[in-house]
Parts: sequence; structure tokens; C-alpha cells
Amino acid sequence: MESSQIDSSEIESSAIVKRRVISAQERQFKRQGKLNKSLSGKEIEQYCPLSETESLFLSRAMQSMNLSMRAYHRTMRVARTIADLQCVERVNQQHLAEALSFRSFDRMLNELTE
Repeated sequence: MESSQIDSSEIESSAIVKRRVISAQERQFKRQGKLNKSLSGKEIEQYCPLSETESLFLSRAMQSMNLSMRAYHRTMRVARTIADLQCVERVNQQHLAEALSFRSFDRMLNELTE
């Protein structure tokens, strides 16, 4: 199979995706009483603790991408949501990298449309 082809056995149906999203939202309400998108900066620190290694990784990425504190909070909310969708208790470096990749992709698209 060519690398550009998608293996249909790896594609989730809409019903499965919907169940995963509902489950992640339930996890968020149980943990913090609200969705991740509504977390304040202080709550992000409380519900998304990072190890020293993960903090250093994120700090370096923030500097190299020249991101603001607002972007930091957005990245953390997205990383927390990715972890919830994967049923993982703690945000890890993989979740941070994926959240940052979305940020990079958004920037690239904005530059292309200008």
C-alpha cells in the first residue's frame, strides 16, 4: 500500500468519534466541573501539571515559536483535551507536541491565505 493511502481499518466511524468526545467531556466535568476550553490560567496549572522535562520541552518550543502566554494557555488546553480523548490521566510530551503542531499548522495556513 502506498504511504498516501489510508488504511480503512484505522478510520474511526462518526459514532465512535462521538462516543470518545462525549467520554472526554464527561471526564473533564468529573475532574474539574467544566470543559477544558473554560479553564483559567490557574486551573490549567492545577489540572495539567507537567514534569520538569515536559515543562522544559514546552518552554523551549514556546521560545522557538515566539508564542505568548495566551498561546501557552491555549496549547495547554488543547494538550489536556488530547490526553482526555486518549483516556490518559496526565498530559505528556506527546500531547504537548501534538497541540503545538496544530498551532504551527494554523500559522502556516494564515500565512498562505494572506
